[in-house]
Amino acid sequence: MSSATSGQRTVAVYCAASPMHPELLELAASLGAAIAERGWTLVWGGGHVSAMGAVASAARAHGGWTVGVIPTMLLERELADHDSDELIVTDTLRERKQVMEERADAFIALPGGVGTLDELLSAWTEGYLGVHDKPIVLLDPWGHYDGVRAWVYGLIDSGYISQAAVDRLIVVDKVGDALNACAPD
Repeated sequence: MSSATSGQRTVAVYCAASPMHPELLELAASLGAAIAERGWTLVWGGGHVSAMGAVASAARAHGGWTVGVIPTMLLERELADHDSDELIVTDTLRERKQVMEERADAFIALPGGVGTLDELLSAWTEGYLGVHDKPIVLLDPWGHYDGVRAWVYGLIDSGYISQAAVDRLIVVDKVGDALNACAPD
């Protein structure tokens, strides 16, 4: 159940659990801090490594509420963030995505790998199919996803997906723009 009806927003952030690129960690920390400063709740993959750890630590450092969702199989690999305000341990990755999607009022994906893409594509597909009407935001300040976006536009050209599907994805390069897209009211 999302929190939009109570006036508070919950934003799911999909991000990396491996790379330690300083610019990625800084972006994640900026996003976590900005979510908290708006009084919103962060729901994320529950790990305390890489961008996952940076987004949650910054949110808490700025007084934000954090909800981590992590599958049992990743408790050690992603170092479950036991400092989270709420830590939900799921049986599977699929259940993790479901819990995050149900809790969120909006989704933001940062630069990441296969796991981040999986989460993004799941939320995007469900949005396009009408399962939800929540904003889906790709925060991509460095063109990390340019190749994926080119592939997607190729799918439009070849008739595999429609422009309406692509229009469900909001692509921005600044944290403030990402958050504004999450609260279009």
